Amino acid sequence: MNNPLPRNLFCFSHLRWDFVYQRPQHLMSRFARNGNVYYVEEPVFYPGIDSSFSVTKKMDGLSVCVPHLPSGLSEEEVATEVNGLLKGFLKELDIPDYFFWYYTPMALKYTQGFTPVYTVYDCMDELSAFKFAPRELKELEQQLFDQSSIVFTGGYSLYEAKRMEHNNIHPFPSSIDKQHFMQAREVCEVPADQMDIKGFKIGFYGVLDERFDTSLIAEIAEQRPEWQIMLIGPVVKIDPASLPEKDNIHYLGPKSYDQLPLYLSGWDVALIPFLLNESTFYISPTKTPEYLAGGKRVVSTAIRDVVSFYGKKGLVGIGIDAQDFISIIDGYASKGTDTEWLQNIDDLLSHNSWEHTFTQMRDLLAASIPAAKVLVFPNELVDENNH
Repeated sequence: MNNPLPRNLFCFSHLRWDFVYQRPQHLMSRFARNGNVYYVEEPVFYPGIDSSFSVTKKMDGLSVCVPHLPSGLSEEEVATEVNGLLKGFLKELDIPDYFFWYYTPMALKYTQGFTPVYTVYDCMDELSAFKFAPRELKELEQQLFDQSSIVFTGGYSLYEAKRMEHNNIHPFPSSIDKQHFMQAREVCEVPADQMDIKGFKIGFYGVLDERFDTSLIAEIAEQRPEWQIMLIGPVVKIDPASLPEKDNIHYLGPKSYDQLPLYLSGWDVALIPFLLNESTFYISPTKTPEYLAGGKRVVSTAIRDVVSFYGKKGLVGIGIDAQDFISIIDGYASKGTDTEWLQNIDDLLSHNSWEHTFTQMRDLLAASIPAAKVLVFPNELVDENNH
């Protein structure tokens, strides 16, 4: 029997589709294989325009939808305008069934008056702990728990924090596209901006924001000037001038998802240099298994999910300060290739994939939908009484 999910999925996210390719993109692109996914971003504002709803097809089955609004609206007016644009878009589509998938509780302000067959909250981060988090986020999250049919969390620590909020909640930590990142184990084409940087390379890719430990990076660079520190990703919510500037720190800017294995291939050790604060308490960094799939040794600060799943197994080095990081990296450098460690990594990651995560989520969704609401995602109408 096909999975009884509605064919039309509306995903509401605080992350723009083209920003950084991560959890929402991996999952929504898979839902789009056999249905229609409408990825609704937060509104953008321009002076003197009329409200409109842009729809851009990104791949077969997936469109990115962006509300365009005039500048100067109040929060209440923004919510009213976006709600009206969504209702107009749904009327235009004339679809009989759809379900809502939320990454941000803030989208509840835009989705009043709709009747989705099913509501999903994929709580990938503790957004209320992030810098500039809206003051009403926690209240809206509680409303979203009340409205959701099922809840997923982006890691085990987050699950432990939220598990009493819902009776159908499931942890799904970061997954990987193994074949994509395993390319880094081979000799890859060297990117032009990394080609002329010679020497022992340690690197990080991801968003450089309030979670990024700039002091740790500065201290490592100061103590080991012969090491080249490669930093890839956009700078968000922090002043770029606050980033350390040294001859052996190289800011290479954002790179596409397809490019990441090429850069990773040229590194000797990969880093997860996150501060330990409320914004990182519940995170489960996707880059951890990606680095490992690429065959790279990893050193991380003591992020709870990294410690419990990788550190305690001896698969990732855990450091507290710059001296710890340096000592661990020196140990890796002296060991050279460790085939036993690599085999242990492959064993651990053997069932870790976005495809597996997607399949598990889809099956949990299908099992949770009441029989009276059974519709279809992917291909044909299913009558549960006559299957």
